[in-house]
Amino acid sequence: MAESGKHQVSISIIGLPGSGKTTFLAALWELVNERRVTKVLAFDSIGDNDHSYLRKIVTVWRKATEQARTRLTGLSAVKMNLKDAAGKVVQVAMPDAPGEDFRAMWEDRELGHVLGESLADGNILLLLNGNKVKAPAWVAERAAQRRAMGWEKGETLPKDWHPSLAPTQVQLVDLLQLISHAPVGRTGRKIVVMISAWDKVEGERLTPDAFLRQKLPLLAQYLEAARDGWTTRVYGVSAQGGEYDGNEANAQPVNGEAQRKKTTNGSDAERLREVDIAANRIRLVFAERESNDLTEPLQWLMD
Repeated sequence: MAESGKHQVSISIIGLPGSGKTTFLAALWELVNERRVTKVLAFDSIGDNDHSYLRKIVTVWRKATEQARTRLTGLSAVKMNLKDAAGKVVQVAMPDAPGEDFRAMWEDRELGHVLGESLADGNILLLLNGNKVKAPAWVAERAAQRRAMGWEKGETLPKDWHPSLAPTQVQLVDLLQLISHAPVGRTGRKIVVMISAWDKVEGERLTPDAFLRQKLPLLAQYLEAARDGWTTRVYGVSAQGGEYDGNEANAQPVNGEAQRKKTTNGSDAERLREVDIAANRIRLVFAERESNDLTEPLQWLMD
């Protein structure tokens, strides 16, 4: 229950594995605490347990390093009190759940009780990694490519289909449909679609809206049709501001040897660490306008 004098708003951060949910939350925490940077919402207060979790992830963020996979730490329900220029205080609850939990909703049709409760009401911040969009594999196009390259069709064994092979947009539309109806959620909510890793895809010279329509047309059409009552805004975000270093906790074994793991070094990591005011690394794009104010989409979700 919200404290006296505070308006309580629930905003759930959702997304498939690797979409950047924890990185976004860490960047937001850095921003709201940075008094030298202009934003529409500022920090007011937070609980002790939430502060410990946020301090942990923001320390990693400042080092321009990849966050540890949330599947290793589980769901963290963060609540912070933010205030606008008029002094109105809003309590924002933002569950940071592992992407594997959302993938399980698609692949296994399973939903945990705690996550289910957090998705039952309030508005949605959907993060999707623009650099990891799994596009549909059209049979006719693949056949044309083989002919053009002179490849002969080889003998291949049939491969069993698995839900994980589905295109990104199919998984996301199904996820949004699930949380739009009983027993999980309801219709008529606001949603911000946040295309993460924007620095990786901005070279295509598309606005976030145009990127969504071109790369994930099924998702764009579903939202525009508003059958489930979604009111939508689309943003592009680079929560780190560039390519950052990998995290040893997420490193992959080398040649199958668990004791030898390989991490990646980001091409922009050193430059990011040298930025005087770390919050200025953040890049947020809406239409053709760019800022670093991650609280802007939150304010829209609160209204």
